[in-house]
Amino acid sequence: MAKLYFRYGTMDSAKTLNLLAVAHNYRKQGKRCLLVKPRLDDRFGEAVIRSRSGLEADADLLVDPSETLDMDDFQDLDCVLVDEAQFLSEALIDQFRDMTIDLGVPVICYGLRTDFQARLFPGSKRLLELADSIEEVKVTCYFCGKKAVFNLRMAGGSAVFDGPQVDLGADEKYVPVCWRHYRDARRAAEGATSSSG
Repeated sequence: MAKLYFRYGTMDSAKTLNLLAVAHNYRKQGKRCLLVKPRLDDRFGEAVIRSRSGLEADADLLVDPSETLDMDDFQDLDCVLVDEAQFLSEALIDQFRDMTIDLGVPVICYGLRTDFQARLFPGSKRLLELADSIEEVKVTCYFCGKKAVFNLRMAGGSAVFDGPQVDLGADEKYVPVCWRHYRDARRAAEGATSSSG
């Protein structure tokens, strides 16, 4: 039976690089894989899937949260690879789950587990509930070298904890951190807010 996979990690953990390597391997073997990404992720161009290392590929399909997938588009595929899966709706995750059963096509989703406030994204939450396989793509803390598990949003050299859940950016806006450095940054930000209020 085909499986639904969730491969998650913090910013800068090479999730997209991993996705592009998997796509390359499938295609090198003459297999058909479809690359999917949310339409809202236009950081590198509307239909471009790009890793920080500079490798890139064109997305075959852009999806919106309210989208209903046409299962005919997924016939005779060997694999579906989804980038930035945290931005997908629960309904889209459910459709990918059904695809693994109804079409026998494995779906591998890559994305963040939590946002800069350490809260689950809707797509990630649903993937944690439904995926057959959940794998962490690891990277070290920007500050100390321990395993990073959180995304710290930065502005002007300081961590920020207010703002919209989705604020697209890369190295200029986010750093991967361990719990200690996330907690310490949060406490510092709360202390600065309470002393200025």
